[in-house]
Parts: sequence; C-alpha cells; structure tokens
Amino acid sequence: MQANHWSEIAERVRQQLEERHQAREEALQACRKAVQLCARAIRSLHRREFDTCRALLGEAHQQILHARARLMPYPMLYYAGFLQDAEEEYVEGEALYAIVLGNALPEPEELGVEITAYLNGMAEAASECRRYVLDLLRAGELTHAETLLRVMDEIYDELITFDYPDALTQGLRRTCDALRAVLERTRADLTVTVTQKQLEAALESAFDSLASAEQRQG
Repeated sequence: MQANHWSEIAERVRQQLEERHQAREEALQACRKAVQLCARAIRSLHRREFDTCRALLGEAHQQILHARARLMPYPMLYYAGFLQDAEEEYVEGEALYAIVLGNALPEPEELGVEITAYLNGMAEAASECRRYVLDLLRAGELTHAETLLRVMDEIYDELITFDYPDALTQGLRRTCDALRAVLERTRADLTVTVTQKQLEAALESAFDSLASAEQRQG
C-alpha cells in the first residue's frame, strides 16, 4: 500500500516538474528571440531604418509577453534572470528609439517590465547612444549630437541617485560607472569636433577677408 502511494506521489511530482520544464524551455526560447530582435532593432535604428526598428521592437515585446505568461505560475523560474535580461534589452531598444527621435522616454508601466530591468536598460540605452552621436558628428549634425548628449547626461544624473544595494538594483552601480566613462569620452569627442568646426569657420572667414582685400587693392 505504501509503495503504491509513493508511486502516485512520484508521478504527480514528475508531472509538475515536466510542466515547469516545458514552461522554462518555451520562455527561454522566447527570451532568446526577444534579445535577437532587440539587437536587430538597434542596428536598424543606427542605419536610420526607423520603421523597421519599430516593427522589430513590437515583435520583441510579444515574445517577452509570451515568456512572462509561461513563467508567471512559477516564481522560481520567473525570477531566474533570463526574463529580466530580455526585458533589459527591450528597454534599451525602446529608450534608444525614443532618444534618437526626440520622443518622451518610455515608462516602466508602459513597457510592462520589472523596475530593475528598466533602470539597467535605460543606462544601456544611454551608453549605446554614443554610437549614434559619433555618426552625427561624422555627418556634421552637431546640434542633434549636442541634444542627445544632454539626454545621456540627464539619464545618468538620475540613475546615480538610486543608491540601493545590488541585490535590489541588479548591478546598476557598475552599469552607471561604465556609463560615466562613455559620457566622458563622448563629451570629449563632441568638444573636439565643435572646436575643429569653429577653427575651420574662422580660417574660412579669414581667407575670405584676405581675398576681398586683395580684390579691392587690385
């Protein structure tokens, strides 16, 4: 009798574990897909393919929603980390899209993500923005570059006020340290470019003045 009872218990537990295993596998696949879609969206954004970027971010969001739904009944799996990683990548893509296009920054409730993933994703978006700023500098779009740098600064200034243990913020302090270094390099690059442009303008003005003076003398 006891052996039969134990077999029933074991079978019931096995079924429960199988359900968790299936949920984990589906959620992992969805999270991997979401991360890949976000990476493609960011690449599209840097190429200024904004419609493609928007579509890819929408697909990534659907994958995250699916993963969250599968993991919700299992808190141990829900907070295992891979869902939060996917959410962080999604926040990075959405925030970078908003920064580049000059839109309002997305809110965590709007994106439907955990607040730690949101904060770290915002930091990553500000860091990734450096690449777009460099492209603007090469294109001579200094005003837009200065605007993006100001937004990067504003994001950093707020993030460093979240002085909580890493157990709550999931390494936000380290991410902010990396962002500070990115900001310093970006500000230096922008300063050098602006100075060069000013020097070029001054030289061009001087040459024009000399040419005008020579024409009057001639």
